[in-house]
Amino acid sequence: MEQALNAWLAAHPEIEAIPGRDLFIVARYLIPMEAALMQGCMEASGIPAVLADAHLMQADLLLAPALGGVRILVPAAYVQQALATIEAFQRGEFALDDNADY
Repeated sequence: MEQALNAWLAAHPEIEAIPGRDLFIVARYLIPMEAALMQGCMEASGIPAVLADAHLMQADLLLAPALGGVRILVPAAYVQQALATIEAFQRGEFALDDNADY
């Protein structure tokens, strides 16, 4: 399992590991609300995702580009599922239709 994950991570250099932790950065957003929306989609998909630096960005949005934005972190076992969820979101699979009850 770990060997397969290492091979997959080698093919996806945009995924960053957090040194000394079992967490990986799967996405970065300059707007905290967008990061929170994606985190919610991941959690709805069963992925334990957490936000890093969201409060700092909300305190001073001008720091976002300098600090690299809000990071979404997931455990190693969920990295592939997290990227699949991001791709599904980008395809519009989480969008509500016009007849949805809000």
